[in-house]
Amino acid sequence: MKRRYATTALLVGSLSLASGCRDYLDVNTNPNAPESVSANLYLSPMEHWMVTAPQYDGRFVGRYTQEWVFANGQTVLSTWDRMGYDASSDNGAEQWRDVYWSLGQNLVDMINKAEAEQRWDLAGVGYFMKAWGWQVLTDHHGEIIIKQAIDATRSTFDYDTQDFAYTEVQRLLNLAITDLQRADGAVDAAYLGKTDHLYNGDRTKWLKLAYGLLAINLNHFSNKAAYQPAAVIANVDKSFVSEADDALLGYPGIDPGLGDFNFWGRSRSNITNYRQSQFVVNLMNGTDFGAVDPRMSRMLAPSGDGQFRGVDPNVPGYGALSAAQQPFNFFGYPGTGGLGLPSRYIFDDKSKMPLMTYAQLQFVKAEAAFRSGDKATALSAYSKGIAAHFDFVNARNLDNNQAVTQISSTERTTFLGDPRIVPVSPASLTLTQIMTQKYIAQWGWGHNELWMDMRRYHYTDTDPATGAQIYPGFAVPTNLFGDNSGKIAQRIRPRYNSEYVWNFASLKTIGADQLDYHTKPLWITQP
Repeated sequence: MKRRYATTALLVGSLSLASGCRDYLDVNTNPNAPESVSANLYLSPMEHWMVTAPQYDGRFVGRYTQEWVFANGQTVLSTWDRMGYDASSDNGAEQWRDVYWSLGQNLVDMINKAEAEQRWDLAGVGYFMKAWGWQVLTDHHGEIIIKQAIDATRSTFDYDTQDFAYTEVQRLLNLAITDLQRADGAVDAAYLGKTDHLYNGDRTKWLKLAYGLLAINLNHFSNKAAYQPAAVIANVDKSFVSEADDALLGYPGIDPGLGDFNFWGRSRSNITNYRQSQFVVNLMNGTDFGAVDPRMSRMLAPSGDGQFRGVDPNVPGYGALSAAQQPFNFFGYPGTGGLGLPSRYIFDDKSKMPLMTYAQLQFVKAEAAFRSGDKATALSAYSKGIAAHFDFVNARNLDNNQAVTQISSTERTTFLGDPRIVPVSPASLTLTQIMTQKYIAQWGWGHNELWMDMRRYHYTDTDPATGAQIYPGFAVPTNLFGDNSGKIAQRIRPRYNSEYVWNFASLKTIGADQLDYHTKPLWITQP
């Protein structure tokens, strides 16, 4: 939350447009820019942050989930690799900033204008964005501010329960679905497409995206008595039908200030000193499942000797690995190398970044079907999810004609034909297979859903079919952050520079003044 006088700035082309300030702070009259803009001009910057902000937070969430470790050049263990946090810092709360500020009043204004003009497609997109915001925030932070969020008369704000947040997401998605199904009024693909960089104005794809988010929302209830796997499956089936429906944002990579470069690209250097964990390497190198995954050499980075290794979050830097054994950075080079050189996978300056993918949703369907006892449907969706992610990996390695070879049809057929990976009989499919393949498909970008998956299974739950961990090889750090009191991370603290500076009294009502607040389990992960 921002104080009421720190209202939202919207960047549209070269115009900086202030919105939200009214008569209580009449300083926004600008003779060089319009005071009112077309409803569709709000969209592009908000799309950018909806896709990009999760990667900002992924630097930190990805260490809780051991996607990667902050390693290169490090002589001590970082707070986040120990499941801690950085006090007096906004680290891990970029989505908080963007939901309340970059979207914030701009999103309200866009929806209001769209409805007034009967532009139901744009209004539906707006309701989807609003639902997405509350979904990611409550999954990250637990209790959040919803009812009072966009109230310019307030300087302090009360928190709402996570139960309410989940219900509100469903309400907003149903509004989005209703509007996106309409073809009357001023619905116009050309008008929406002028600023829609996800789907170029195709409301039918936005409709599928809304059904996909609803499926994800409903699947998070897996620990609740109210869980309805049939509803999850039904919504996935109304969502993406192939990887052609993937919600992908491109990064042109032409801005001298790097603003339109991929956040993970080498030019922006946001992940240069991170290295893949041994946990993810073992999921793909045959250690956990017996078969070497051909995606490993297209997604992960080799060491200097050509082998694939990861780092241990329990030791600083590379531990005992020799120089030749140390994994390269994600661009494929030692140390901090790679600037201006060909990169890999989603780590190129121009790699497209997904908001949601067909592969991801097929794994959601597979889990729901498995938990309902329909293993035939589960196996079908599971197989489709792996195959679709192969296509995704190949496509991302072509976004800027990277130097990584494409996965061949022979490699794909061999891997999918291995019964250790894809069982011949539906009865042999395990929850471990579904959740670990979903982890691989989301590795590097789908941090929000990936972390929710791990928390729903309490990081180290066991698979009833095998008695082994659902996430094999995952281990809680041995040197947990001091404030944890021996507990593991369950949420991220609210954004420091808004809540702890301006809204502290409200924080105390939810216990967020306590040093171990980030270890408090979420409502949605409990029975």
